[in-house]
Amino acid sequence: MNKIRKIPLAQLGYDFIEPAYLPEDQDEYYLRNLQNRSGINYRQLSAYEIEVLVRNRNTCDNWNNFLVSDAFNPELVKNCKFYGLVRIGKLEPYFLEYSQLKIAVGLYNSTIISCDFGDNVVIDNVNYLSHYIIGSEVIIVNVNELMTTPHAKFGNGVLKDGESESVRIWMELCNENAGRKVLPFNGMQAGDAWMWSKYRNDHVLLQKFQEFTEKRFDTKRGYYGKIGDRTVIKNCAIIKDVWVGSDAYLKGANKLKNLTINSQENAASQIGEGCELVNGIVGFGCRIFYGVKAVRFVLSNHSQLKYGARLINSFLGPNSTISCCEVLNSLIFPAHEQHHNNSFLCAATIMGQSNMAAGATIGSNHNSRSPDGEMQAGRGFWPGLCVSLKHNSRFASFTMIAKGDYQFELDIPLPFSLVSQNTATDSLQIMPAYWFMHNMYALARNAWKYTDRDKRIDKTQHLEFDYLAPDTINEMFTAIALLEQWTGAAWYAQKGTAADEKQQQRNGAQLLHNNDPILNVLRIEATGLENSKRKVIILKAAQAWQQYRKMIRLYGISHIINAVEQAGTYRKAANQWKGKLKRSNVINVGGQLIPAQELDLLIQRIHKGTVADWNEVHAFYAEQKAKYPSFKLQHALASFEAVAGMKIIDLKEADFKLLVQEYLQIKADLCKRIETSRAKDYSNTFRKMMYNNEAEMNEVIGKLEDNAFILQEKKGLAAEKRRLKPWLS
Repeated sequence: MNKIRKIPLAQLGYDFIEPAYLPEDQDEYYLRNLQNRSGINYRQLSAYEIEVLVRNRNTCDNWNNFLVSDAFNPELVKNCKFYGLVRIGKLEPYFLEYSQLKIAVGLYNSTIISCDFGDNVVIDNVNYLSHYIIGSEVIIVNVNELMTTPHAKFGNGVLKDGESESVRIWMELCNENAGRKVLPFNGMQAGDAWMWSKYRNDHVLLQKFQEFTEKRFDTKRGYYGKIGDRTVIKNCAIIKDVWVGSDAYLKGANKLKNLTINSQENAASQIGEGCELVNGIVGFGCRIFYGVKAVRFVLSNHSQLKYGARLINSFLGPNSTISCCEVLNSLIFPAHEQHHNNSFLCAATIMGQSNMAAGATIGSNHNSRSPDGEMQAGRGFWPGLCVSLKHNSRFASFTMIAKGDYQFELDIPLPFSLVSQNTATDSLQIMPAYWFMHNMYALARNAWKYTDRDKRIDKTQHLEFDYLAPDTINEMFTAIALLEQWTGAAWYAQKGTAADEKQQQRNGAQLLHNNDPILNVLRIEATGLENSKRKVIILKAAQAWQQYRKMIRLYGISHIINAVEQAGTYRKAANQWKGKLKRSNVINVGGQLIPAQELDLLIQRIHKGTVADWNEVHAFYAEQKAKYPSFKLQHALASFEAVAGMKIIDLKEADFKLLVQEYLQIKADLCKRIETSRAKDYSNTFRKMMYNNEAEMNEVIGKLEDNAFILQEKKGLAAEKRRLKPWLS
């Protein structure tokens, strides 16, 4: 039975804070007065103003509780019902216009309960407006319900005084069984969510994170909702316990409940028609349109949800877009793209720069006796059309997966690979370094695109978008060692000779280094990559091995050149590199690459209490951001030494000149590959068959020679040649 209470009308608009939660020396407006920072001086109405208000069909339970500014115009308030303490700024005979919507300043046809208004607001046909502090030049029209409750938390995972733990809102990330749940909070970074979800056996750390979150917010009851200056809200049904920043635009939403919607002048957020958002945080500069459903979520800055997308129990990193599809229980790092109605992502940790194709089903819910499966993918994850993957699976950076139903768990440690199935032989095929050999256009363009589209104002976390970075370089070293071992194992197997792993790797390295002709006929099989008995075949192992080493050299040489340019001479730079260089392990913490030892130190500091809140954790991110260039330089130098088999300190000026030449040769080769990989679209018979002639094709897809990105890369190469010319003389 619905509990309907009958309360005297005289109490409507009062006792917002229950007496049990009201400090003895305060009235029910003490928090409201702290929140209202408009600077407006309010006064009581004159007898004439009350007369005008009554003549204009307004009612109020107590005109003594109706306060206004000196520039208040009672003629601009008509047909409204007022209850409780209401305070209104100046009202002037203007109309406000936004996107062709033109509405007269004033309050019309609305029921208003205990609210504060800034200057020159428009409130028209708001059926129920309760306990809000509304800024200046705000437009609110045609809204059914806009209210705040005394225990509002605005999407943050905290409790108010007197509330039980059962009402706390958690986000159940990475896993459907809630074993990695975290508390959402306004200002949450992707790194925060990742650390909290990852270190589940560190109970001290988990408790500290919960304390950090609770410390961030006041537990007192009675905070009002706020709507920032110049925000426009029109044609919405229910808005309850929602905090809205300035310059936001909410139109046609069905239901918005328990949210923080961050917005400001240079990063305005918008929510459009048919959306239903509950228990979440919306970052600055976000766009949410057309029937989106989101529950228990964090949408980071400058991200988008569109066209019926469903985002549930998930964290979406900045600069990301999800359209048309369903995402559940997932932690997604920055720059994620998922645009298709029939794609599905569940119980996954996706580490950024990812793209989900139509029909991709990542996580088929319950693959075992309980919902505890997970999937983890490094940067650049790209499952193709109609890819179905089984939990648990794990993928190195820039793994592309060809169309198919993958019925077994996968663990792919080879970065930049193409994973496919050979149905004729019932085998899994891996082509390592596929991107370098066959898809440089997409690889290079994506790195540029993500950097160009990073519109964040708050760049606390430094996001790494370069495909050659400490994480991918470390993975390439792992891949090189595996290729050597598998190649050696295949050679010994063909000879019918036994050998241990060290012998296999040593022999395989020699075969790959010499590009031995036997590699053309040697069947190289991998182990530990698929949870099945079928064969896993490595394609083009020799070419991949060479490409990995070449790209590591490019990574190292590019940093050597930059360091020498800054120092002025090679010898001055080399003198700074004395001592042992170390290629450290690095961890992708929400899109920011942080040395593992530095992350360990952070956790120790949190344990000891020297890092005592989220602001200090975010300060750590900023500190690592400042240190990252020097760390990356040392990592690049150590990587070069490892692949070149020499100490950088032993190189001479003449050797540096050779390195510059090698760098320009590799860059020229990559530039040519970028153009060649795109040129395939112009020469492939099946691509061309849609056009009667080349002229029609060029009109539809543009001329190859006019491709803006290819032209940009060519200009960049020419600029590099000019920049480095003095070092070649």
